[in-house]
Amino acid sequence: MRVLLVEDEHRISAYVKRGLEEQGYAVDVAYTGREALDWAAVVEFDLIVLDVLLPQVNGLTVCRELRSKNVRTPILMLTARDSVDDRVAGLDAGADDYLVKPFAIKELLARLRALARRAGDVPKMTVLQVGDLTLDVRTHRVVRGDKPIELSPKEFAVLECLMREPSRVLSRTVIAEHVWNYETYNDSNVVDVYVRNLRRKLDEAYELKLIRTVRGAGYSISADQDEAN
Repeated sequence: MRVLLVEDEHRISAYVKRGLEEQGYAVDVAYTGREALDWAAVVEFDLIVLDVLLPQVNGLTVCRELRSKNVRTPILMLTARDSVDDRVAGLDAGADDYLVKPFAIKELLARLRALARRAGDVPKMTVLQVGDLTLDVRTHRVVRGDKPIELSPKEFAVLECLMREPSRVLSRTVIAEHVWNYETYNDSNVVDVYVRNLRRKLDEAYELKLIRTVRGAGYSISADQDEAN
């Protein structure tokens, strides 16, 4: 899941970015309101964390402008002000939730999970299955057959991306854009490295290989024996 973090205080942005990445989020950071609008114009984010007090263009204006352009991405606003009027102003600008500084990273993560669950007209499945492989988004538990599989946060995110659309061939770019930030996914072989790790953990001990390479196109996951052939 890809997040745009808009926060001009570098200490806070580094703290939040690290906390999100430890949970498997891909995080891009903007330090001004103008940068935030530029990012949102070219990248489709799953969530936006938006500070109110920003250089150039403040967070309320950024939020209003995004909504005026029909950007429906869930927005969590951050502010140092805790008055009712301030909270109302953020919500009236189009924010979906409001968090007052200072905050615990655990609370921020819980708010983002709640926003992600509410996003979209159709709720996402929380337990995914392909053949005898299951992935539980809530608990981060992966099991093949009756064997639990230990995955790193990024391995889990790549696998979830594949399992959300079984049998569909996903390009390396599509996978990377859902898992890494802009700087990282420009490293051309990062997806290949993580898919190789997943194959070792998920497929190596089994006759039926679930993860497929489609030469020149990307990767897919399927339990269909005909596709394997």
